[in-house]
Amino acid sequence: MIAPRIADIWVYLAATPLLGLTITLLAYQAAYWIYARARFNPLLNPVALAIVVLVTALALTGTPYQTYFDGAQFVHFLLGPATVALAVPLYAQLDKLRALAMPLAGALLAGSLTAILSVLAFGWLLGASETTLLSLAPKSVTTPIAMGIAEKIGGIPSLTAVLVILTGISGAVMAKGVLDALHIKDHGVRGFAVGIAAHGIGTARAFQVSEQAGAFAGLGMGLNGLATAVLAPLLMAAFRWM
Repeated sequence: MIAPRIADIWVYLAATPLLGLTITLLAYQAAYWIYARARFNPLLNPVALAIVVLVTALALTGTPYQTYFDGAQFVHFLLGPATVALAVPLYAQLDKLRALAMPLAGALLAGSLTAILSVLAFGWLLGASETTLLSLAPKSVTTPIAMGIAEKIGGIPSLTAVLVILTGISGAVMAKGVLDALHIKDHGVRGFAVGIAAHGIGTARAFQVSEQAGAFAGLGMGLNGLATAVLAPLLMAAFRWM
């Protein structure tokens, strides 16, 4: 009785957009299980592992990306509410936030400018086209904001989304080693830096370290989205003029 029911469920899912959502959730759950078994080794980031599984599955089955996304777009939609919900743990850190307001503002400006200018400089040196540079500029911002910025300044949102994910995974993998090498111990400071540099994926990693690190990472991610939305068009205009 169980096997026919499973077969019936598969036939139903395969014929509906729900298949994209189902395989996304299953791929991430399997990747997270591996991540947990490896004692949360950053080299086995569950987002990266899930992407490899999904790309392999789509390639082997010949499924067009749009067909997959028609079902998986509900996860994409939830990125916005999930970002807003990060304000809840941040509220518990309100006293520390007030005490660090000015240093955090300086760090935000420095981090946002560095993220944009460094990627534009490397892209220009490597001969990237203007459209590619416009797509690169918001790569350190969480996906929904980055795609919106790229669209407004003339970039390719889909390319920006890929770059955002690569940036987040790289930041989540490298953050601990870099911050340890700089002898930065405070969880709030570490979290804020990770949030600015590695947006949502880095924030998820920060929450695994501590609630304080995650809360400040969420703050850094949100504020960097706002700062980049203002700075990216201005810097791109200056870049064109130069």
